[in-house]
Amino acid sequence: MTSTPSTSTGPHNNDSKVVEKATGLAHKHESSVSLVENASLSSKNAKVRHLNAKLANPLAGLSQDQLIKDGEAFALKHGLEDVTELFSKGALVAQDPLAFAKLPLLTETDKQALHDEISNKWRQPKMLYYLVILCSVAAAVQGMDESVINGANLFFAPQFGIEPRGGTDEENNRNQWLLGLVNSAPYLCCAVLGCWLTEPLNRLFGRRGTIFITALFSFLTCIWQGVTNSWPHLFVARFVLGLGIGPKSSTVPVYAAECAPPAIRGALVMMWQTWTAFGIMLGFVMDLVFFRVPDRAHIHGLNWRLMLASAGVPALFIVVQVFFCPESPRWYLSKGRYRKAFESLSRLRMHPLQAARDLYYMHVLLEAEKDLNRQGNKFLELFTIPRNRRATMASFIVMFMQQFCGVNVIAYYSAEIFAEASFTQIQALLASFGFGAINFVFAFPAIYTIDTFGRRNLLLTTFPLMAIFLLMTGFAFWIPTSSPAHLAIISLGIYLFGMAYSPGEGPVPFTYSAEAFPLYVRDIGMSFATATLWFFNFVISITFPRLIGAFTPQGAFGWYAGWNILGFFAVLLFVPETKALSLEELDQVFSVPSRVHAAYQIKALPHNIKRYIFRMKVPDLPPLYEHEGAVGDMKNFEA
Repeated sequence: MTSTPSTSTGPHNNDSKVVEKATGLAHKHESSVSLVENASLSSKNAKVRHLNAKLANPLAGLSQDQLIKDGEAFALKHGLEDVTELFSKGALVAQDPLAFAKLPLLTETDKQALHDEISNKWRQPKMLYYLVILCSVAAAVQGMDESVINGANLFFAPQFGIEPRGGTDEENNRNQWLLGLVNSAPYLCCAVLGCWLTEPLNRLFGRRGTIFITALFSFLTCIWQGVTNSWPHLFVARFVLGLGIGPKSSTVPVYAAECAPPAIRGALVMMWQTWTAFGIMLGFVMDLVFFRVPDRAHIHGLNWRLMLASAGVPALFIVVQVFFCPESPRWYLSKGRYRKAFESLSRLRMHPLQAARDLYYMHVLLEAEKDLNRQGNKFLELFTIPRNRRATMASFIVMFMQQFCGVNVIAYYSAEIFAEASFTQIQALLASFGFGAINFVFAFPAIYTIDTFGRRNLLLTTFPLMAIFLLMTGFAFWIPTSSPAHLAIISLGIYLFGMAYSPGEGPVPFTYSAEAFPLYVRDIGMSFATATLWFFNFVISITFPRLIGAFTPQGAFGWYAGWNILGFFAVLLFVPETKALSLEELDQVFSVPSRVHAAYQIKALPHNIKRYIFRMKVPDLPPLYEHEGAVGDMKNFEA
């Protein structure tokens, strides 16, 4: 997902000084071996810092006269002769968008438009909001694709002979694996094929074209699922559904980010997770709506067929509507279609100057990226360059834990879980709807807390809570079924888990992964991150029916509670904070060696418990990063 490049232009220190400040390890008493290691680390990370500095603000340091000439030359070169003055102004503003009041070339009307953009950031053209609605519907399709299977499990499994309960042990074991295989089919496709098709589909067909193709796949395969006549047939239909889920999950957030003004870009990217949660809830609603639909002549299981097909309805809306929205201007620029890019931005901005400014800045950023394309293999650089490797590891942890925190076993199998707890089928679906509603409602607080409380703090706060609530749910299965507390506590545990998940592991992984990678490897980094998410989604989906059969519900919920504890320590030791940081500051953060970061956090954990939980007065720790203040003596925090 693309985010706004930082405009920070602060000077870079020499390599040894940067490493000294970033790691706090360059003390006079260090051995020569340590100095050699730091020098090597400095050399590798210096290349990344140079690339990021070039991308952070390619216009930094240019004079106003040069910017005016460059803007005019840009317009003349790319067939925009009728708006040369507009692009001269746009180039000036693009260098520092907040310093427009001091630019004499701008008229009062120009300045007022730029001021309004800051003072009333939600005053945007109707077309932009139409695009936002379209992207929200696409996210809802994603959620429905994931959750409608929940209610359908109650009916197609016995119809196709893969009922996971009621047979011999051998039959139950086999059916548990087969039910998991059918449920997990889309995510297997996403991991091995769908996510990796994102780049070629976007290159060939554009953002709109990719969204059209993936929505069409979603619509057709949802209908296809509804007419299947065996579990292998249903498996194939759901596997193909992954071609609609995978590329769409990567493309829609990028499309929204590339079209949105910088002031509201982060909020719009967050909307993806919020409306995915809404789609999950809507999937449960469809399960309830079609629950009592009776069979018709020659149509056995009409209710679950309608459940699965219902997710295709909003996908059809996207298919019909997507080409009414403008294409991503950045994609037009990548194809050399500058007039089209300007027309697209003009539909998405309140004033032509804003369109010219954003288009010119996109242009210079793309030119800088072209220079960077001569570097090495970008996928390998995710692992071979230390700064990138730490971002890759942190993104892997949050994406992996979004699956292994246990949320999707509830999203996909809550009806089965509640049925195991002696709920009737309709009670199980009603209880599942309650979980979906909580998942949606409690996603909204994250819109505010993710940039104030912070990504890392949200995870460290919610992982222990999720572990507690999963244990609470699992232990409740030991309460006798004759007791009203049996059903009440199981439901309460699952609902409290949803309340903890939605503002934490729900929105953080996509947001974190979108900003952790340097710009020059962000696309391939996000492909890796989303493929990681969908692969472990597949693992969760295929194993849970067998897991609950082998471990019993108590053991299954305890298993994921344990993973939440591991997730807490993985985040504590290896996931640094990224909120509100510029590219330069992110380089400092991810230049700290993992062992140094982990050693510091081990020391900081009891300190923070004393300060924030027991409210004790304790002295401040020395800061770890340069942007947090003068770096103190880190000697005591070495591993």
